[in-house]
Amino acid sequence: MNVLKGNLLVAQGGGPTAVINQSMVGVVLEAKKYPQVERIYGAVHGVEGIVNEEFMDLTRETVANLEAVAATPSSGLLSTRVKPTPEFCAKMFESMKAHNIRFFFYIGGNDSSDTVRIVNEEAKRQNYEFRAVHIPKTVDNDLVINDHTPGFGSAARYVASAFAGINYDNRALAGVYIGVIMGRHAGFLTGAAALGKVYEEDGPHLIYFPERAFNVDNFLADVKATYEKYGRCIIAVSEGIQDENGVAIITKLQKNVETDAHGNVQLSGTGALGDLLVAEVKEKLGIGRVRADTLGYMQRSFLGCVSDVDQKEAREVAEKAVQYALIDNLDGSVVMERTGDYAVDFRLVDLKEIAAKTKHMPEEFINAAGNNVTEAFIKYAKPLIGSGFNPGARLRSPMVEPILKK
Repeated sequence: MNVLKGNLLVAQGGGPTAVINQSMVGVVLEAKKYPQVERIYGAVHGVEGIVNEEFMDLTRETVANLEAVAATPSSGLLSTRVKPTPEFCAKMFESMKAHNIRFFFYIGGNDSSDTVRIVNEEAKRQNYEFRAVHIPKTVDNDLVINDHTPGFGSAARYVASAFAGINYDNRALAGVYIGVIMGRHAGFLTGAAALGKVYEEDGPHLIYFPERAFNVDNFLADVKATYEKYGRCIIAVSEGIQDENGVAIITKLQKNVETDAHGNVQLSGTGALGDLLVAEVKEKLGIGRVRADTLGYMQRSFLGCVSDVDQKEAREVAEKAVQYALIDNLDGSVVMERTGDYAVDFRLVDLKEIAAKTKHMPEEFINAAGNNVTEAFIKYAKPLIGSGFNPGARLRSPMVEPILKK
């Protein structure tokens, strides 16, 4: 059998993560082992860079610098939010063909996997020898079949750390706190807010997910009951919370709704959702000290909060992708599967099984009331945030008997 030879191209798409460069570097270093790979290119700005022939020759990078980039958050090759049409993918393919690209690796989420599928089908239609593999990445953790995806563990560690810190702050100066977390359709990252809890009365006390219908009146009743019980209330809210008809809550509370370039409702970029929920609590419950934050981009690429487990797996999944393409001569999407307690294994699936599909929080991860996670979720997510996670501590000394108040 003739060995396929030519150039290799790697690209990064969609929202950056803290470990996406581990995958990019994993592709480069693994590919250098195979003599059939002539040059290793990186597309700057993802699919846009492919169409515009903006290729960086990564063959010329030193190992030392590649490793330094691997440990750096965000997309080293820069990214794009372009959702390619079949026509756009055809232009991508023409550019790759002109540069003798025979191996293509795209690191990204749902849309990225669909891009790989379309490009691969175009190569087959033109009878062009080509291997295309999708490498999973998303902080939302919403790729089907995968137990979890690279990027989620580090983002979850950040969210858990942030809410553990907020809990101490809120305990010192009690009030109602609302934190809005990324997640348009899936609530995994929002659920991670619970991973820093130590004591039963620790926050977050309430967690709301896109998977469960959000009712403002029920929300206010939950806040009131929690505030009366603990004298304070910490709430984690997914940006994608929606009503029973699938309508985003922000569109019901806000008159002027912003949309992005793809027509998607702007959920949390402005902090509007948190502010609107604060207004509801203040007006309807009469609680004076109510604050909200939108965690925003910091969840994705926070330099000081990276999961070692996430880093390791992001590198491994990329190495496996190269092996599937260059040793096994296969196309597809690499998926991560959990084994034992705790380890992962990898396998390749058809791109059609992953492309443009969304995984949601399983029912067993959300409590019956729809306002918190279960122990099953904690057990699932805890290993992913890595070793050395410290949720802090509190004083346990006994109080001194009062004298003047007797």
